[in-house]
Amino acid sequence: MIFHRALQRELTSAAGGIFTVLFSIFVTWTLIKILGEAAGGKVDSSDVIALIIFAALNYLPTILILTSFISVLMVVTRSYRDSEMVVWFASGMSLVRWIRPVLTFGLPLVALTAVLSLYATPWAKHKSNEYVERFQKREDLQKVSPGQFNESASSNRIFFVEGVSGEKANVQNVFVNTLDAKGTTVVVAKEGVISTDAKGERFLVLKNGRRYQGKPGQSDFQTMEFDRYSMRVASKAQEPGGELNVDSMTTMALLKERNQYTMAEVLWRVSAPITTLVLILLAIPLGFVNPRAGSSVNLIIALLVFFTYNNLIKLVEASVKQGRLSFGASWWPLHLVVALVALLLFTWRLNVNHRYHPLVLLGAVKRARRLNKPAST
Repeated sequence: MIFHRALQRELTSAAGGIFTVLFSIFVTWTLIKILGEAAGGKVDSSDVIALIIFAALNYLPTILILTSFISVLMVVTRSYRDSEMVVWFASGMSLVRWIRPVLTFGLPLVALTAVLSLYATPWAKHKSNEYVERFQKREDLQKVSPGQFNESASSNRIFFVEGVSGEKANVQNVFVNTLDAKGTTVVVAKEGVISTDAKGERFLVLKNGRRYQGKPGQSDFQTMEFDRYSMRVASKAQEPGGELNVDSMTTMALLKERNQYTMAEVLWRVSAPITTLVLILLAIPLGFVNPRAGSSVNLIIALLVFFTYNNLIKLVEASVKQGRLSFGASWWPLHLVVALVALLLFTWRLNVNHRYHPLVLLGAVKRARRLNKPAST
């Protein structure tokens, strides 16, 4: 049918533009956040690109839900605004006839959202956590950003490095301030390198420097020059993989565990494709707009509906996590309520005799214009 093909092209075009805008916003915000963490020494600067990709995968389900919902809403709104829906209804066609082409457009997005939510997003979160944990388990000196003061994992030592060379095992112009029971120890050196002894212990070997030790306010400071000085470097045990968070576990692993935390995460993942489907159907009757009015109100309402729906899902997820609701009794009622709201809106729009039906409203506007039109002389 010509109408179906034209509608498919318009929906696809709208979805492409909306997805590009939303994806650009999320990626820009993520880029700023991760670059700030890299500058603060929380993540490795060489991992920034990978972390941005993982973060983008995490946001894709939300972006797809918004894209599908707003795309259908904007196309339906444009049809009302350009009076195409008036012709559609006048030809005896029902609003229900929009469901099939809209589902043809939306079901692939629902399937893609399901794949991302159930499989890709957990993998991305797992890899992101792995990168961050691997950086946090590195030696104190290797985590130092040149030109910045950095605190050690034990919180009793501060490093400052002017520059690095090699693969960050060698550093130039080192300053180390250590606070212990003996007082304050300050060590400055022109060069430092990480080395490992026969027992596997790691040491920071400083070359060509000075060491000052004593208590502030007292005159018994000790000064020592050295050609080579070794300091043990505090490091966390390297455990491959580390402990998994619930949100980074695979869906199959969550179903095997079956406790309140894992089932709450399953509820959140299952809700994404269901939300996409329900909002696509809701957008059809929600897209009504007075042809002589602006369409920005519909977009504001759509965003309010999305955020309200999303926050209610999070509220149900929190209730399952706290043990107040079971998974079986909580994953479907909210979606059923929204689906019933969509059904009621369809029923309302199909009631041509209703005084708020689009055709009735348009007829009232035309009659008012004729009554207010000044008589011709």
